[in-house]
Amino acid sequence: MKPELNFYDVKSRSKFATSEWRIEAKEAKGKTRYFAVAKVPNAGHEAWLIVKEEFAKQHLA
Repeated sequence: MKPELNFYDVKSRSKFATSEWRIEAKEAKGKTRYFAVAKVPNAGHEAWLIVKEEFAKQHLA
């Protein structure tokens, strides 16, 4: 079971918590960055949260 994470929606300027998220990796400045990505409730966009590499590798599936 995935832990509940707290996200911040920049567009609506509000916080929300969810356990429905996925891990994505992106390359930036020669390093791999890991993010948890969740759909914003009652909206059609996503919120991204930077996570540690260890956390990402534990929950990458």
